Amino acid sequence: MIPFIAAAHAQGAEQPPGGGLFQIVFLVGLFAIFYFIAIRPQRKRQKEHQELVGSLTKGDEVVTSAGILGRITALDDNYMVLNVGENTTLKFQRLHVHAKLPKGTLKAIGD
Repeated sequence: MIPFIAAAHAQGAEQPPGGGLFQIVFLVGLFAIFYFIAIRPQRKRQKEHQELVGSLTKGDEVVTSAGILGRITALDDNYMVLNVGENTTLKFQRLHVHAKLPKGTLKAIGD
């Protein structure tokens, strides 16, 4: 039984020529595919969201990530105050804005 184990180890010691280069090329290709499928689109979405948050002004109609619709009544560096109904205001972090709505959307919905 011992001679079979020695023969098995001896067979595994041989590597085909260029095997290490293939592994490196495979890993680089795998990283490139992962970059174009996952990393690059996520960075693009982050950049677009930062531009959206930076362009907010008083009077804009927005929807938050929680799905709350409102009109911005006050802004500072990190927070905004939304008017969501008659005499109802809520304070949110600016980062939680999901989208800016076209003017008049709140009236059309029935605010």
